[in-house]
Amino acid sequence: MRRIGTVLIVALGCAFLGVAVRGDDDSRRDHEDSRIARGFEISPVPLHLTKRNRELVGIGSYIVNAQGACNDCHTCASFSVDPYTKGARKGTVNATNFLAGGVAFPTPAGTFVSPNLTPDPANNNLPDGGHTLEQFKRMMRTGRDADPPHDLLQVMPWPIYGNMTDDDLNAVYEYLKAIPHAEPGTDFGPTCPAPGIATPTQ
Repeated sequence: MRRIGTVLIVALGCAFLGVAVRGDDDSRRDHEDSRIARGFEISPVPLHLTKRNRELVGIGSYIVNAQGACNDCHTCASFSVDPYTKGARKGTVNATNFLAGGVAFPTPAGTFVSPNLTPDPANNNLPDGGHTLEQFKRMMRTGRDADPPHDLLQVMPWPIYGNMTDDDLNAVYEYLKAIPHAEPGTDFGPTCPAPGIATPTQ
């Protein structure tokens, strides 16, 4: 009787642990699914999903558009409706020039202009100036430009973004491959004078 009771307790314990593990997996899956869905909701541009990993694209959009604030520094102008004016609740992202670069950052070391992150038709539609995934991840990790003379990237917060997991960086890259090619806005001239501003017509 004691042996049967022990076996029963062990069996019930294993069953309980199994449920707990499955519950944790389900919770993680729900969390990922919610990030994927939210990523698709907030992408300001239509996405090209043919031959793309849909889940990675959704997570990449979530990172780029809900966490990374990439639009502020890589879209000229960042918003078509200025979110920083009194009474504004939320700005509308400038979809026409989304992530096409052209924002100027004057520093004591010189003025640096954010690059175009959209797929480059001249380089097999690879994003970020035609860089491969490995080049992209290396730049994010080390801050060294993939192109000669391999200068240290200025202004770009790579010391922070470089802490992202490989999975997250893969997702960002997959999202950048899925967005349309765009060119920098010219309403301000050749570059925008600062990030996070509306176009002068607003």
